Amino acid sequence: MRRGERIILWAVAAVLAAGLARALMLESGARDKEIPFYSAAPPETARAAMDLYRKYRCKDCHSLYTLRDMLQAVPAPMLDGIGSLRSRDWLFAYLSSPDPQQILPSRLKPQYRMPSFAALPVDERNLLADYLASLKVKDWYLQETRRLEHEKLTGEATLPASQPGSDK
Repeated sequence: MRRGERIILWAVAAVLAAGLARALMLESGARDKEIPFYSAAPPETARAAMDLYRKYRCKDCHSLYTLRDMLQAVPAPMLDGIGSLRSRDWLFAYLSSPDPQQILPSRLKPQYRMPSFAALPVDERNLLADYLASLKVKDWYLQETRRLEHEKLTGEATLPASQPGSDK
């Protein structure tokens, strides 16, 4: 066998070995690659709510489906999985509050704090609450979602031991 043929043979063997190793790693770490967030909302509710999400520029502060504006610097909590952390009634009360800071205080500067949506039509607040309540997280990622929300709200990276993690 010539030297060039041996090099090609070793290169093919190395590529095959790397492919096999990658396949085994993906198989063993499948949960790590699985997307933990989902929506239980009917498609028409999701479409109508996303229209409001865009209309009221919620993405200026919040990420949804882990998509963020590249220039976004406001550390508002992500909305992915919020329905696993908060009940529909809690979300409606929060959106309807004339001062959301009374329900959930923020560490953000006043100009970046959650505005009141109390002046919105009640059907829009209901739609937003329904949709936000439908944004769930799979059980295996719930604790991490709680930790991420806590970090955004408080600036602390770890949850207190006594915190149940849910305001349902």
